[in-house]
Amino acid sequence: MGAVGWKNWSGTVSAPRATVRAPSSEAEIVTIVRDVRAAGGCVRPVGAGHSFTPLVSTEGVLLSLEGLSGVINADARSMSARVLAGTRIRDMGEPLRAAGLALENQGDVDVQAIGGAVSTGTHGTGSTLGSLSTQLQAARLVGASGEIFESSRQDTPDIHGAVQLSLGALGVLTELALSVVPAYRLHERIWKVGVAEALADLADLTAKHRHLEFFWWPGRDRVELKALDPTEVDPDPLENVGGERIDHSHVIFPTERELVFNEIEYAVEAEKGPECFSELRACMQKKHPDVGWPIEYRTVAADDIWLSPAFECDVVAISAHQDADVEYRPFFADVEAVFRNHAGRPHWAKLHTLGPEDLADLYPRFGDFVALRRELDPTGIFLNDYLRRLLGE
Repeated sequence: MGAVGWKNWSGTVSAPRATVRAPSSEAEIVTIVRDVRAAGGCVRPVGAGHSFTPLVSTEGVLLSLEGLSGVINADARSMSARVLAGTRIRDMGEPLRAAGLALENQGDVDVQAIGGAVSTGTHGTGSTLGSLSTQLQAARLVGASGEIFESSRQDTPDIHGAVQLSLGALGVLTELALSVVPAYRLHERIWKVGVAEALADLADLTAKHRHLEFFWWPGRDRVELKALDPTEVDPDPLENVGGERIDHSHVIFPTERELVFNEIEYAVEAEKGPECFSELRACMQKKHPDVGWPIEYRTVAADDIWLSPAFECDVVAISAHQDADVEYRPFFADVEAVFRNHAGRPHWAKLHTLGPEDLADLYPRFGDFVALRRELDPTGIFLNDYLRRLLGE
């Protein structure tokens, strides 16, 4: 039957009555989906549980993909890697490097399952680089009746833009074909400056560095800038001092998270980023001076993915955080008001309060996604209460 009960990474989302199943093969997933469908139930796929929203919370079957893990193959000729959906991002780096390959970009958290990261639009930073969803060339899914179907840029261009960021609402991802690049090393530089200097230099720094982000620390009212750039210099642990280090890309990208937190993030049009940040800073200084967590500021390139926060425009992703054991709602409500003042689009895996009417205004293809979801899953086997409210079902 499987275990009962589940909590997400931060402990703020739970499914105490969910039956947790952990299949080790696609065939097992097919059987589970067919059984749940016959019983008129709900099944939600879950990866690492690193989302802060109730995307997978259910009283039905919670389908853990942890048993579907590994890099199936990595091909330097086609610059593509095929991986199982439950593979943690941290477990992809070395197999890809052994094949002379690497992900073009990734975020600073690597404990997520790749299927969940792609399905929620997880991203890193870089004004010319898209989210992980943009790297999805093809996908294999188990559909609502237990059938297997595939989506790709070449063969199903009419729906692939929906599959690339699907919230687990179109089917259960089992395999992903990702675009990759030749393996490379990164030179990381971290330095601190005042807010005025950071904003004055921001456009030049963003254009100069392949990856640039900053953290504003409210208590000190200072900015910590981080730049990552490709380098041919060999890694040398003895030189990784003084705010600089060099190593393989998959080693440099992630930052270890020792403290547990909740997070809200919105993407605003790139040209609105500095103004939005300045308004957010003023809000926190006036209404929430005791918040010690930083504001994070990153760039993401435009794409054509239906539910992507970067749909058809370059964006700046700005996020705020709070301790997992501290009430976050009043703080996040004020933060969200600032984001909405700049027509921001929420990150699907992070906290927000928007409903289907709001989302339809922000995402031009929101209605197309909902219509496709209904076509592929007319009985709503992959819907939980949260998704019903979110999608207006």
